[in-house]
Amino acid sequence: MSDLFGITRTVVKLRYALLTPDVFTSSNLPGWKNSVCVVNISPALGARFTQLHVTLGKEGTGEGNTGPHQHFIYVIEGSGTIGLEDRRHRLEPGSYVYLPPGRDMQIKNGSADMKLLVFQKPYQAQKGTPAPANIVSHVRDVKGQPLLGNEAARLQALLPDHAAFDMAVNILTFQPGATSPSVEAHIMENGLLMLQGQGIYRLDSDWHPDQAGDVILMGPYCPQWFVAMGNTPASYICYKDVNRDPM
Repeated sequence: MSDLFGITRTVVKLRYALLTPDVFTSSNLPGWKNSVCVVNISPALGARFTQLHVTLGKEGTGEGNTGPHQHFIYVIEGSGTIGLEDRRHRLEPGSYVYLPPGRDMQIKNGSADMKLLVFQKPYQAQKGTPAPANIVSHVRDVKGQPLLGNEAARLQALLPDHAAFDMAVNILTFQPGATSPSVEAHIMENGLLMLQGQGIYRLDSDWHPDQAGDVILMGPYCPQWFVAMGNTPASYICYKDVNRDPM
């Protein structure tokens, strides 16, 4: 019935976008072979970063050089390896990789399907501060902290809080009924993927149900707030730009 009448939860507005899996459309992107790539967020939507959802099929690969950009890669599902500087690292669900500008990489799928979240952003160098090094880690090695003192909402910071980084990627996990501490409206733009559970997101002056698999773009100063609903925890992974003079 929803297909017949063109019904979807997807909404694209001036200050935000909620994109649900039923509207995801694949693109052919350089460097990705035997893969399905969905460009969820890009400068075409007004963002200053790109968010991809990549599914590597059997013998699927992704390779290339980051160029002037930095990449953050998170493994949603499946397993494989990434080759960096003549060394291969095993990847599994919850693994993540940070690559600064000018780095070569080669990802190889080692399972039926390997699903990746990829954030890409032009790196803004800061005078006197060297660019970051590669990072290969796993979320299980990152201790969660109460979100502004709220034990029912916890934050895992996946990248160091250091001036060399001009982006942050965090995982936030909310117990059923837990909420954001307050409505926020800030200079950072956010790109978000719901990893599990469901809830209600306030975006600007609207309230939207969202669930695992949904993507949200929030522009600068877009009012935002979240409450987890249902019987299981809700979690999402979220990008934001940080540590640089807005001028």
